[in-house]
Amino acid sequence: MKENGATSPIDMDRSSEPNKASAEESAPGGDSSSLSHKCTAYMLALRPWSFSASLTPVALGTALAYKSQGQLDLAVFVLASVAVLAVHGAGNVVNTYYDFTRGIDHKKSDDRTLVDRILEPQDVVRFGAVLYSLGCLCATSLYYLSQLKLEHLALIFFGGLSSSFLYTGGIGFKYFALGDIIILITFGPLAVMFAYAVQVGYLAVSPLVYAIPLALNTEAILHSNNTRDMESDKQAGIVTLAIIIGPALSYILYNLLIFIPYIIFCILATRYTVSMALPLLTVPLAFSLERQFRSQNYIKIPQKTAKLNLLMGLFYVFAILLAPVGSLPKF
Repeated sequence: MKENGATSPIDMDRSSEPNKASAEESAPGGDSSSLSHKCTAYMLALRPWSFSASLTPVALGTALAYKSQGQLDLAVFVLASVAVLAVHGAGNVVNTYYDFTRGIDHKKSDDRTLVDRILEPQDVVRFGAVLYSLGCLCATSLYYLSQLKLEHLALIFFGGLSSSFLYTGGIGFKYFALGDIIILITFGPLAVMFAYAVQVGYLAVSPLVYAIPLALNTEAILHSNNTRDMESDKQAGIVTLAIIIGPALSYILYNLLIFIPYIIFCILATRYTVSMALPLLTVPLAFSLERQFRSQNYIKIPQKTAKLNLLMGLFYVFAILLAPVGSLPKF
């Protein structure tokens, strides 16, 4: 949850020489404080609490590649992680910019980076451009380090980059109840496929299937956010899936998104390898979120759902790594 970072101006008595001298002496400190404040604002605009939606799919794709090939290229893993995080962060920044320019963000919004003038719109635009450039630089480096064909690398990477921008920029899928589909595809199958393919050097179907539990759980983050913002989104003229189906069905959908993955893990644990039961350790947190959602207490529920996503994703990755050779299902 972003805090209000607006500062109050201090009136100076220009006719007082001692005050003037004091102001001049404190100027370097003031500049340092301003720089620190601005760096903090950039970090808030990134919404780092949501990065589990990027990190866990990359870790999962890499773990699947390791089980498939028996080896891991650490440099490729680091570059893939930075590339996906940069595109994700840029997408968050683009969301900040377009929500502000469309008049959606307000004083009670989660994201008040531009509303409170913590950053200026041009700052956010430049920051987004830097992040997209960083992602492209990492993707270019991966072309030289990975055996993956250029056309396949470009297809996956720029598909993800385009989705992160078009979520609110350009067409603005978010504003027409299509944002859920974009997030479901991008921060799930696409990210897992990207991490897997740059490690093994080819495309495969299996990572897409393994991505399903994570994709559903990641969608729960967005759905909880949209359910919380239902009334303000209506007033702003936005149409989201939560608005279309209403509070009651939104609650049901949220439960499906967070609990279906556990059903999948139970099936995998009983039919293939017991290590797949590891993600079930996060079930108590899922029930806690269900109770909070049912009581319509939406305070920080997207952040808490992101925490569940991170923990479940990490246990999922460990489950893959600990599975005996040949015990994982073939797709």
